[in-house]
Amino acid sequence: MSVYDLVIRSRRTVTPEGELPLTVAVKGGKIITLYTYEARPNADEEIDLGSTALLPGLVDTHVHVNEPGRTHWEGFASATRAAAAGGVTTIVDMPLNSVPPTVNVEALRLKRAAAEGQCAVDVGFWGGAVPGNLADLRPLHEEGVYGFKCFLSPSGVAEFPPLEIGELRRALVEIAAFDGLMLVHAEDPALLREPAGPGYRQFLDSRPGAAERSAVEQVIDLAGRTGARVHILHVSSADCLEPLRRARAEGVRVTAETCPHYLTLSAEQVPEGDTAFKCCPPIRSGANRDLLWAALAEGLLTCVVSDHSPSPADLKVPDFATAWGGVSSLQLGLSAIWTEARRRGHGLREVAHWMSTAPAALAGISGKGAIMPGNDADLVAFATGATVLVDAAELEHRHPVTPYQGRSLTGAVLTTWLRGRPLIHAAESPGTLLTARRPL
Repeated sequence: MSVYDLVIRSRRTVTPEGELPLTVAVKGGKIITLYTYEARPNADEEIDLGSTALLPGLVDTHVHVNEPGRTHWEGFASATRAAAAGGVTTIVDMPLNSVPPTVNVEALRLKRAAAEGQCAVDVGFWGGAVPGNLADLRPLHEEGVYGFKCFLSPSGVAEFPPLEIGELRRALVEIAAFDGLMLVHAEDPALLREPAGPGYRQFLDSRPGAAERSAVEQVIDLAGRTGARVHILHVSSADCLEPLRRARAEGVRVTAETCPHYLTLSAEQVPEGDTAFKCCPPIRSGANRDLLWAALAEGLLTCVVSDHSPSPADLKVPDFATAWGGVSSLQLGLSAIWTEARRRGHGLREVAHWMSTAPAALAGISGKGAIMPGNDADLVAFATGATVLVDAAELEHRHPVTPYQGRSLTGAVLTTWLRGRPLIHAAESPGTLLTARRPL
């Protein structure tokens, strides 16, 4: 009788301690033991990856699935297939762009019902903080959301309005009372303006780095005053780094993330009229990108997550002034980041930390984020030297729109396992809807 259901061995098993030649033994969907690469434990199935890397499944805590209500923009079935194909085994869905947005318990239950039976990977949910739903925050927390998202500037959809600073303060007081987490889209609306023209330069000038910095400083000030935990979403501007560094030194409970498009693309590379590159906040200069990489290496920016915010192609027209602002990249993040990370001298251990361990820790998702005994057997076979030529029409995303179209990336996901089950090209939907576990 076999001791294990599955063993996978790789000479490049990526653990928190580094790349090691190990055999991962799996039973009941969990990692039970790590053996040496040469070990031959008794198992129903054995896979030897040789020099192909074995990573922990990625955890993407910033995904807009848009279902229910705007399922034609994406949806749980297509989004989670794209995630699996990109080595992402857990996503946390954002509360807006679905109709209704996830701003009360009833809406959360509607979203869970929409997701049930459709998901190829595990899915958790953020709640939303909007004007008028202060009394809904604690019930959402008790119902199992991982935290709350708010905007300080218009979100792009009328049903998810931004918080004014006084409303944010009251929300932080409430969230601090149960030690929740507030995620903030930080752009100061007073420093934003309508683009002066249809091109990318005019769009970029309309959302300056100063708007991000001003909002970040206001959030930090309120976090310090209330004691709340806050997380700054999708940092695009290096102007934010010094306030974040100072806040961390002062003990303010603030963390921050960035995204693959800010680390791998630059304003100088945006083709004329190619609105697939439009996102808010915007992709900035190559020099700014270098500073974001330095902050990531420093540990000031802790997570790299997709901010996958798709829409139909007919909303990405006619120009940068009016097109929907969102990048589709859920399936491509690992290859995009690895392409740039290895060029800059970073290894897979760092990539796995930024894209798996740290996001899981941010949301407090137990059993995810690292190859270690006791965790779910969420694993990715990754060919680090393979070349991927991006063809948007072949992606699992619902719509063939991405700024990576035609790009050559390094590193290919060969197989993704969720709790020991291979996912790529699988027709079944074995994903679980996750609920944040609260202390008794």
